[in-house]
Amino acid sequence: MKIARHFLLPLSLIPASFAMASDTEYPLALINCGTEISFSSAPEGVVTVGQSATEILYSLGLYDRVLGTSVWFNPVLPEFSEVNAGIERLADNDPSFEAVVNRRPQLVAAQYEWHVGPTGSVASREQFHELGIATYVMPADCDTKDNSTGGDGTRTAAFSPAHVYKGITELAAIFDVQEAGRALVTELEAREADAIAKAESLELPQDLSAVFWFSSPDSSVDPYVAGRLGSPGYMMEKLGIQNVIQSDEEWPIVGWESIARSDPDLIVIARMDRRRFPADDIEEKLDFLHSDPVTQEMTAVKNGNIIEMDAHAMSATMRTIFGLESLADALTTLSFER
Repeated sequence: MKIARHFLLPLSLIPASFAMASDTEYPLALINCGTEISFSSAPEGVVTVGQSATEILYSLGLYDRVLGTSVWFNPVLPEFSEVNAGIERLADNDPSFEAVVNRRPQLVAAQYEWHVGPTGSVASREQFHELGIATYVMPADCDTKDNSTGGDGTRTAAFSPAHVYKGITELAAIFDVQEAGRALVTELEAREADAIAKAESLELPQDLSAVFWFSSPDSSVDPYVAGRLGSPGYMMEKLGIQNVIQSDEEWPIVGWESIARSDPDLIVIARMDRRRFPADDIEEKLDFLHSDPVTQEMTAVKNGNIIEMDAHAMSATMRTIFGLESLADALTTLSFER
């Protein structure tokens, strides 16, 4: 099977002044997730609410500006483990508004609007702005996405890494490290193209299908699985895999009986350190799949076609590219005889 090779043009989503300039001209103003924000100079200190923003700032060489972090799904990227160990973790999950403010940041960079947004679990953007603290929400969580629907939101169009690259480039402009931003985007684009090329070389079944299982409130209840327009949907589309879940919701709840009737060839399960739900534990997921009378009869379970992936790669982050790589690598090791 031949899969069309795609090359993204992410800078088409980024203001020309950011794409071409070598240095940031202040004051800098931009619209971020529907909110106008401005900077008279590069922020001296930032608190991150979300692993995506944290790892992007580290990748841009800005770890000396990070005053505190929060909301972690997986261990930090190995190359930043030493740096990260020296920066305060305000919370594994949601930090309090007071904990963020007490670090006296000039900027709060958030991964999700449901943490910092109209009804943010940490605070609204207005609450921070009233204190003179700027906010930035990663565009991948609001571009082509409606977060007013509740839960994890609903995609209005398919996720593209271009929205992650937009966030990288805008943060690089805010902190006046635009060359570092361009270098990071270029690296990620190259890794994406290589992963797609690897899948192109495989003789995959034309109707190969999969389901991505993030977690479940309890192993006995219906799981949170990936809708068709989010980050996992992007991975599947790029590698020629059909998503058996056709919902536009980011992470809809779907019954195992319905999933079993679709009988996907692959089951991709999230691996994470977070422990909000019992099924956050990957061993709980594996035990359930092999012991439940419905799931143990699924083709993917019988054939051992269960792939583990970092949970953070299943979110709309730069780690999505790493997830694409790991999925392409896994496809080279599996058999799809029926």
